[in-house]
Amino acid sequence: MPYFRTPAHLALLPLLAASFASGCQQTAAPAPEAVFPYQETGIAELQARMTAGELDSTTLTEAYLGRIALLDHAGPTLRSVVEINPDARREAAQRDAERRAGRVRGPLHGMPILLKDNIGATPMHNTAGSLALKDFRPERDAFLVQRLRQAGAVILGKTNLSEWANFRSPRSTSGWSAVGGQTRNPYALDHNPCGSSSGSAVAVAASLAAAAVGTETDGSIVCPAAVNGIVGFKPTVGLVSRDGIIPLSFSQDTAGPMARTVADAALLLGAMAGRDEADPATAATPGRAVYDYGARLHGDALRGARIGVLRNALSDHPAIRPVLDQAVATLRAAGATVVETRLVNEDAWARDELTVLLHEFKAGLERYFREWRTPVDSLDAVIAFNRAHASRELAFFGQELLEQARDSGSLNDPAYIAARANARRLAGPEGIDATLRADRLDALVAATSGPAWLTALGDGDGYPDGNYGAAAVAGYPSLSVPMGHANGLPLGLLFMGGAWSDARLLELGHTYEQLTRARRPPTFASGRTPP
Repeated sequence: MPYFRTPAHLALLPLLAASFASGCQQTAAPAPEAVFPYQETGIAELQARMTAGELDSTTLTEAYLGRIALLDHAGPTLRSVVEINPDARREAAQRDAERRAGRVRGPLHGMPILLKDNIGATPMHNTAGSLALKDFRPERDAFLVQRLRQAGAVILGKTNLSEWANFRSPRSTSGWSAVGGQTRNPYALDHNPCGSSSGSAVAVAASLAAAAVGTETDGSIVCPAAVNGIVGFKPTVGLVSRDGIIPLSFSQDTAGPMARTVADAALLLGAMAGRDEADPATAATPGRAVYDYGARLHGDALRGARIGVLRNALSDHPAIRPVLDQAVATLRAAGATVVETRLVNEDAWARDELTVLLHEFKAGLERYFREWRTPVDSLDAVIAFNRAHASRELAFFGQELLEQARDSGSLNDPAYIAARANARRLAGPEGIDATLRADRLDALVAATSGPAWLTALGDGDGYPDGNYGAAAVAGYPSLSVPMGHANGLPLGLLFMGGAWSDARLLELGHTYEQLTRARRPPTFASGRTPP
């Protein structure tokens, strides 16, 4: 999905009804997942089975690999996984040997995890979906991958994404890359999975791994989480290192967990988070971060909380309003005080955000190219590569944003410096913080986004906007939890808070999730197969 929003997005809201109706008309496909023994199984339960000797990592890894072959590369052809780690079986066997020797590294020990294909992990490629990087293999793991491996996780493979994290063209289609093709929504195969962490969300929804890691600059974790019926958490920028991740914006980029439950997301986040000298943003975390997020979860976190529910054109849409109203009723029944409010400065940062992204994308990407010795060495080289391979790279949409970024100024440009300061101020201190302060709120909630839309390669996204832009621009945390469905298409409830409120949002989201149990497994409803 695009990283910036304009008033034109609001004009798309009436199109939601057509998307809902087409979702209703899908024909359910046979359910191969019914015989899968680990469908919807959480990390704690998988770990308990391993502790009891009923399961080992090798068996679990083989099961997920078989399911990927059945559902992702054949059957519904989800196209969420673009590469299998050739060392996955060996890693699983090592974790099993450690367990037999009495060494269990933690709750992720032996758990197969997928990574978005902009996160470096040896010995696999790291492409950002671009053919220009199809032969690029980083020489070392990204810092967060080092952390996951230290925690005992098995790196299962890489997931598809919107090419260049969806910062290529205003008319791009979410979930499409030249490397991986078009990822399909498992609830309605001809609908879109949102992006840019499309493959990670779809793979988790379809139980192709225990959990996955995505990245977000503006909506790229929480939007695909919402439309694929899973949990997605975007941490405070600086909680998780960006070292080894192909960048878009150092002001807004972060990796985050994508899972079927808040508890699983909390376990994954705890393993990923940590100070890293290679990422100065993580220097803000000592003394403020809580890495054992799973231990903080309990079922009564909403009692006594003050929650602000955001009302706007998206939340008030007739197809979304009843589901959101039910969510608000659940919050109140759990003991929360709910205040209806509107976000101060809503979308006032959008123009400045685009200026920031154009400048930071160029600077960050070219630095990555130099430091990691990639096959291309500049943004101009990427643009030239795409033109030379237009039949595959430019078949459905152009590269206008790449060209705008190439032509942007340096990070010393006064226009960039002013835009960065304005965007963060309007979204953060004068946006989310001001709204929280006005009514003494613990968190804000809203519909994460509209439901999935029909995929139409060449026509851009029929994207119905979202409520996560302020948290993204401010660098604050946001959490999307399954809220319900509209004609079979999932909707998410977004929790947002101030900087470093990560643990609190997870507590609130976990309690809400336990009360509603709104997640349903995907149906793989039939539809046309996109290219």
